[in-house]
Amino acid sequence: METSTFVYDGDCAFCTRCAQFIERRIPTGARVVPWQFADLAALGLTEAECEEAVQWVGADGSRAAGPDAIARLLGESGPAWRVAGAGLRFPPVRAAAWPAYRWVARNRHRLPGGTAACALPQEARERLYGPTGRPGPTS
Repeated sequence: METSTFVYDGDCAFCTRCAQFIERRIPTGARVVPWQFADLAALGLTEAECEEAVQWVGADGSRAAGPDAIARLLGESGPAWRVAGAGLRFPPVRAAAWPAYRWVARNRHRLPGGTAACALPQEARERLYGPTGRPGPTS
C-alpha cells in the first residue's frame, strides 16, 4: 500500500460531513473513503469494523479505529493538525476520547447533518454498548 487510508461510513450524513471537512480543511496525503466504496479485503478490514467506527490503515499496514484513527489521520497532516493528533494520543485525553466517540457514534443520527440512516444497526449497537445501551469494555 502506497498511501494511508481513512475509512468512514458513507451512509451516514454526519460522517460524510466530517469527511468533507477533512478533505477541505485538513492537509493530508491519506485517502479519505467511505467503506462502502473501499476494497475492504485489500485494507484488511471487515464491514462490521467499519460500521462500528472510522478506521485507519497506514501505508505501513498499521491499523487504528475510532479516536485512535482520527489521531493517526491528524498525525499525518499539517503542523497544527499534528499537534491536535498528538494531543488526542495523550493518555488522559485518549481515555476520555473513547467514551466521547462512542456517544457520538450512538447519537450521530441526532447530530447536525445526521439522518436516520446514521443510526448504527442494532447488532452493532449491542456489540458496542450491550443490550442496556451502556458502554461495554474497550477492546
